[in-house]
Amino acid sequence: MISTIKNGATGGARMFSHVDWFLFAAALAISLLGLLTMHSFPGENALFERQIVWIALALCVFFAASLPEYRFLRRTPVVVALYSGVLFLLSLVFFFGTVVKGAQERFDLGLFFAQPSDPAKVALVVLLSKYFSRRHIEIAHIRHILVSGAYATLIAALVFFQPDFGSAIIVASIWLGMVLVAGISWKHLAVLFISIALLSGGLWQWGLQPYQKDRVIAFLHPLSDLQGAGYNAYQAAIAVGSGELIGKGVGYGTQSKLQFLPEYETDFIFAAYAEEWGFVGVLLLFGLFAVIVVRILGHALRGSDNFHSLFASGIAIYLLAQFVVHAGMNIGLLPITGTTLPFMSYGGSHLLTEYATLGILMGMRRRARSSIQARDETELVGAV
Repeated sequence: MISTIKNGATGGARMFSHVDWFLFAAALAISLLGLLTMHSFPGENALFERQIVWIALALCVFFAASLPEYRFLRRTPVVVALYSGVLFLLSLVFFFGTVVKGAQERFDLGLFFAQPSDPAKVALVVLLSKYFSRRHIEIAHIRHILVSGAYATLIAALVFFQPDFGSAIIVASIWLGMVLVAGISWKHLAVLFISIALLSGGLWQWGLQPYQKDRVIAFLHPLSDLQGAGYNAYQAAIAVGSGELIGKGVGYGTQSKLQFLPEYETDFIFAAYAEEWGFVGVLLLFGLFAVIVVRILGHALRGSDNFHSLFASGIAIYLLAQFVVHAGMNIGLLPITGTTLPFMSYGGSHLLTEYATLGILMGMRRRARSSIQARDETELVGAV
């Protein structure tokens, strides 16, 4: 009986021996910090209870996603189907999506909302990893930059017109980051930035909604309209600054709990966290996120092939862009765009996507570890 239990435990340990536990622990710690920030000691919070369920589901998704090796992701039909699927879902949002605060970006499935822009970012990483892994030698050719940019633009445009300006920025950041990782000449990079500048001018003139322009103006002149477009940014800045060194304590952030800071469980959770945990807590959060990014980049360097390395790099870029945009808008460095903080903000779509993505990376790591082990055994036999 004891032997059977030991064998079962050993088998379970071997099943997840390829998991990067430092990466997993850092992501889980951020999720728990977010959970504490949502909690209010004076009263009950339904979002706090729901987030517990989402975190539990996300952990199950992580371990389930870590089991396959994902060789099938390298197949062109699979990549095309994945990309076409997210384009289809993003298009359906315009017809069947629920309008929430002026944005039509999610489906109401009764018990929860589903936001297709979250998995669309990962699908773009898969597509670009496949594209550049086969053409990395020819990446200096402008054709590949334009083609890959067209793939990203389709997703960015569908997201932008929902309108979800924050996610569109993150999609563009994923493409730009992966192009830089794959390799691009400085000449083409200069042309790219000039094109982006011209596109931004046209976007301001004909693409942005009036309220989006108000947010940009409020970002440039935050004190010009404190009761209107600049209100959220001003309250977020107050929350971050009032945290000082060690914060006000968990559950006692006056800006968030007294509703001066709106959406403190989602769009402004960084500000709410900084108010309650202070500068020390912010350093802790930055440190945990740095662990995640560094560990992912480490897996990129040790990838079993170009696809694995590019995929890991793309995921690091995706998470870093999401983190920078969210934190930047909370401290007044970027316009308010309404993005979530990875692993921390309330919500199921982004949380399941992020943990599933880490799980996929662990599945690829299983193959990389097997390849390294086989190579070492071959070298050992050759030496003998």
